Amino acid sequence: MSDGRNAEAFAAAALGALATVPAQARLTLTWDQGSEMARHDLLADLFTDGIYFAHPGSPWMRATNENTNGLLRQYFPKTTDLSLHGVEDLRQAEYRINTRPRRVLGWRTAAEVFESELAG
Repeated sequence: MSDGRNAEAFAAAALGALATVPAQARLTLTWDQGSEMARHDLLADLFTDGIYFAHPGSPWMRATNENTNGLLRQYFPKTTDLSLHGVEDLRQAEYRINTRPRRVLGWRTAAEVFESELAG
């Protein structure tokens, strides 16, 4: 986030990104206890069923998030300064992750599952 790592900057960036996600795909959001979510109230209206916070030290409550973090670390190690990467670098990693077949999805990709659920 070029505006900093504070709650206001995060909320603004998240609002922009989430505005492109169809409403039927924005039912709920489960988050950890990070300070960047201090302004979760600015995002709450986007989620029909609300925003939930996982208990501290309970990563199993955010299993998909933890798995996705692991996949992202293949492209951007933990100490990577993301400001050194352009939007295209981030989109390339996003594309590769979302088009990677996953056993848990019956060897379908996350993109295929997402699209089929929207078409539902």
